[in-house]
Amino acid sequence: MGAVINDTNGGFIYCEADTLKGCEIQLDYPSVGATENIMLASIFAEGDTYIYNAAKEPEIVDLQKFLVGIGVNVSGAGTSVIRISGSKKKLGTAEHYVMPDRIVAGTYMVASGITGGEILIKGIIPEHLSSVIYNLREVGCHISVKQDQMLITGPSRPKAVDIIRTLPYPGFPTDMQAQMVSLLSVASGTSIVIETVFENRYKHVEELLRMGANIKLEGRLAVIKGVNKLKGASVTARDLRGGAALVLAGLAAEGETVVSGVRHIDRGYESIENKLLQLGAIIKRVED
Repeated sequence: MGAVINDTNGGFIYCEADTLKGCEIQLDYPSVGATENIMLASIFAEGDTYIYNAAKEPEIVDLQKFLVGIGVNVSGAGTSVIRISGSKKKLGTAEHYVMPDRIVAGTYMVASGITGGEILIKGIIPEHLSSVIYNLREVGCHISVKQDQMLITGPSRPKAVDIIRTLPYPGFPTDMQAQMVSLLSVASGTSIVIETVFENRYKHVEELLRMGANIKLEGRLAVIKGVNKLKGASVTARDLRGGAALVLAGLAAEGETVVSGVRHIDRGYESIENKLLQLGAIIKRVED
């Protein structure tokens, strides 16, 4: 597209261009972030931009809906090819309702599964959670779906699953991997989780081991032998989803669990402790 990009040692990336030009871009991997950034960069580029092997996640479709609303000529979101026609014209205004957060909903679904509790979640799009629903039913959750609502009842003890493999949408989301590992750590039997999307996304495992989990890592593969009970411990959230997974583990653990690094969790969950309090959890926020 004609940009000059400088990657410094300090972890900052500087991009500059007098004018961006439309072009054809073939992604090696259907990355959500890459697809979104190319779509945005193409809005005022000269000519058409085509993204091949584009991500198909619902968030891409929602971004296209917003861009069309403000006057951008873009099509193809939800498929592997997206076309954006660049233009220098002034964009308009629009009223846009952001889609429900499927990962937040999935996290509370896992909370039901790991505690054996019952949760009614409203305002969701069930088809966005099809892979999560499938796997939670596999571990023994009873899930009833009605329009934009879902009632989840967790089992007395989850069952192990043979293999969960993270994949681009509509496969099992990498952003639900950590939460599912927490649940499977108390399941009856041995489960295998394979992380295919991101490297080094098992930072939560070390913390779960402090709580008594039995998990072995081999590169991108985690072998999880379920234990009868986790034990409360002081653990640290090292990233967003891993932090949420530790909160879920604490709900099911014996004794008190203290999770530090809550700032990571706050990036993706609004007052997670208040939502869990409404569901009957004994949880409070302290100074991090």
